[in-house]
Amino acid sequence: MGGILSLVGPRSRTNEYHEVSPNDTCKRQRLSSCTFEESQRLIPNLPDEISIQIIARLPRICYFDIRLVSRKWKETVMSSELFKLRKELGRTEEWLYMLTKIEEDKLFWHAFDPLSKKWLRLPQMPNVVYEEESSKGLSWFWMLNMVGPTIKIADTIRGWLGRRNSFDQMPFCGCAIGAVDGCLYVLGGFYRSTTMRCVWRFDPIQNAWNEVRAMSASRAYCKTGILNNKLYVVGGVSRGRGGLIPLQSAEVFEPSTGTWSQVPSMPFSRAQALPTAFLTDMLRPIATGLTSYMGRLCVSQSLYSWPFFVDVGGEIYDPETNSWDDMPIGMGEGWPARQAGTKLSVVVDGELYAFDPSSSLDSGKIKVYDQEEDAWKVVIGKVPIHDFAGSESPYLLAGFHGKLHVITKDENHEITVLRADLCSNLGPLSPSSPSLLPGFSLDHSDSVAESDAVVWKAIGTRDFGSVELVGCQVIDI
Repeated sequence: MGGILSLVGPRSRTNEYHEVSPNDTCKRQRLSSCTFEESQRLIPNLPDEISIQIIARLPRICYFDIRLVSRKWKETVMSSELFKLRKELGRTEEWLYMLTKIEEDKLFWHAFDPLSKKWLRLPQMPNVVYEEESSKGLSWFWMLNMVGPTIKIADTIRGWLGRRNSFDQMPFCGCAIGAVDGCLYVLGGFYRSTTMRCVWRFDPIQNAWNEVRAMSASRAYCKTGILNNKLYVVGGVSRGRGGLIPLQSAEVFEPSTGTWSQVPSMPFSRAQALPTAFLTDMLRPIATGLTSYMGRLCVSQSLYSWPFFVDVGGEIYDPETNSWDDMPIGMGEGWPARQAGTKLSVVVDGELYAFDPSSSLDSGKIKVYDQEEDAWKVVIGKVPIHDFAGSESPYLLAGFHGKLHVITKDENHEITVLRADLCSNLGPLSPSSPSLLPGFSLDHSDSVAESDAVVWKAIGTRDFGSVELVGCQVIDI
């Protein structure tokens, strides 16, 4: 205490301009520099190289909290270098990203982390929409020829027909989604009376949306697929003078350069083989599903004429030859269709799975494509889902962590992610698996539904209110 008081005593006042020796100056500079360096480090007393190694090993869900520590922590967890290191260390994580729709035109993305079982809501998509054509003078007649009843757009149109300036108020719908190079993409769609070319990208590392180069053609309800780390867009519909025109065009997006390139147009070979000119004129071909399988794009097709549709096989695109070929007959004709315009399928560990709805409102089947026999075979006889006649997509398929998942919504508006687990070590699901037996029972204590060889386990459940499922993607970063 006396020492402290002596600092302000008379002796300290004898020389107000105390001269500091060079040795004292150097010492203070070293101390100041050391203190400054310590304050700039991510973790005190540790080199940043070691700190980054530690951060890279943390679960990604933690990054949303630790980025609040300081500006430097935020810059670190939002840097591409950190995620490159995570990949080198084998610490990447697969998350499920789910698009939902509230009311008529409000779209919201949600992310689900299967490890922590936590849900996160993504920043809202920008609502900037570019109208590429004027809707003035547009007759409402063309809207009656929309692609089909079960795409639900026709029901939407009817609701808007009785309103003043109805087409100027038509909500945003019909966008396509995809995931490539660690980012989500939302492409095209309808807005009011136009189809759009715009493309929006969400970067999970930056947690932000930004607009990228638009597609060469405006399109809605197009199909997307990934090959060789490139995003392919196929088909869809565009607006023409006589109504909506099914598109055969295709294009591919290169994320590394941010550019689009043309792909040979998709043929409708079987659609053109109709017996009469009348049917050819009446039925309109359209792509109804797309899956990247065995290094190629498999595009299923249907013929539409309100209110009818007919499946007509499909086409397969090979990027090595840059050409299209007819889809095998068994693959095309047997591809399960939940309803027109939505053929749900997913590839897990090289196997192509599809969901086949049954006549029951609380079950469905999972089929796998047998390439050797060119046939679809049931591998899971009963899937506990709830169907809703008024919903666009009451269930979705996804593949992550090497397993098949079904996303469904129940009567209480709860969205559940179901994982297909084998009851024993039977290996991957196959047509010869005992899971062909259809029965299952619910075990509410463990949130599972059992088939003889398959256990459907609820790995994530959340009440999102009265939302509709639109689509989902899986990103591994």
